[in-house]
Amino acid sequence: MVGKLLMRGMLAGVVAGLLAFGFARVVGEPQVERAIAIEEHAHAAHGDALEPELVSRETQAGMGLLTGVVAYGAAFGGLFALAFAYAWGRVGKLGARPLAAWMALAAFVSLVVVPSLVYPANPPSVGDPETIGYRTALFFLTIAISLAIMLLSLNVRSVAARKLGQWNGTLVGILAFGVMLAVMIVVLPGIDEVPAGFPATLLWKFRMASIGMQAIVWTTIGALFGVLAERSELAGARQPRKAPAFAPAVRNR
Repeated sequence: MVGKLLMRGMLAGVVAGLLAFGFARVVGEPQVERAIAIEEHAHAAHGDALEPELVSRETQAGMGLLTGVVAYGAAFGGLFALAFAYAWGRVGKLGARPLAAWMALAAFVSLVVVPSLVYPANPPSVGDPETIGYRTALFFLTIAISLAIMLLSLNVRSVAARKLGQWNGTLVGILAFGVMLAVMIVVLPGIDEVPAGFPATLLWKFRMASIGMQAIVWTTIGALFGVLAERSELAGARQPRKAPAFAPAVRNR
C-alpha cells in the first residue's frame, strides 16, 4: 500500500509542478526580468563588467524552471505520501481527503509561510553574494525549527483536546504555535540586504509570486492526493465488513 501511495503522491506532485510552472511563467518571471534589468543597469552605472551567463535566461525561464518545479513537486509529493501513510489511522477518524487537506495546510504553513515571515524570498540584485551560504543555512534552520514548532503545537492541541474538548484544544494549540513562532522570530538574527532605492512594488510582487507558487503546489498536492488516496484500498480500510443480506437457513438434522 505504501508503494502505491508513494506513486500517487509523486503524480500529484508532478501535476502541482506543472501548474506552478504556468503560474511562475505568467506572474513570477516578469518580476525576475525587471530585477535583472535593475542589476544590469547598476553594473553599467558603476562600469562593472557583467559575469558571463553559464545558462541563458531563455533556458532558465523555460526548460530549467520547468525541470526544477516539476522535480520539486515530485519530491515533496513523495514525501507527503510517506507522511500520509504514517499518519493514516493515527490521527483520529479523518478520511483520506480531509487528512490530506490538513496535512497540506500544515506543510504550507511550516515550510513556506513561517520561513517567509523570517527570511522572505528576494529577487536577483537583492542580497550580498558573500553571505549566500550564511543566509541559506539560516533559512534551512528556520524550516527545521518551524517543523518542530508545528509538531509540538499539534501535540499540545492533542493533550488539551482530551481535557478541554476539541474546540478549546485547537485554540490552545494555535496559541502555543503563535507563542513559539514569536520567540523564534525574536531569537533568529535579522537580515536586511535590500539596496536603497530598490522598487518596493517589485520586491512585494516577487515575494507574493514566490508564495503563490508554493500555495499552488501544496493546494494541488493536498487536493489531488486526497482524491487519489481515497480511490485506493484506503477507501475501504476503515469500513466495517457488512453482514450478508441474507444467510441460508441452517437445517436441523
